[in-house]
Amino acid sequence: MPEVMAVGERSEFTPGYKAPNNGVYIEVGVHPDSEDLHHPKRVYLHKGERFPETTNDDRKWRRIKTSHKH
Repeated sequence: MPEVMAVGERSEFTPGYKAPNNGVYIEVGVHPDSEDLHHPKRVYLHKGERFPETTNDDRKWRRIKTSHKH
């Protein structure tokens, strides 16, 4: 699994991938109409920590913006 990104920054991450930045990440569905997940998992990761498993194989992780710095 390559850790170096090409042009631009990736916005969704699979379990096991290293977090590119410190932040809060939320579990999202892979289909455009699946954004309304009930009780998605949220995790705070430091840069370089690996993403945990999602609740099912059809989900990924996405960074969310927070109003304050951790």
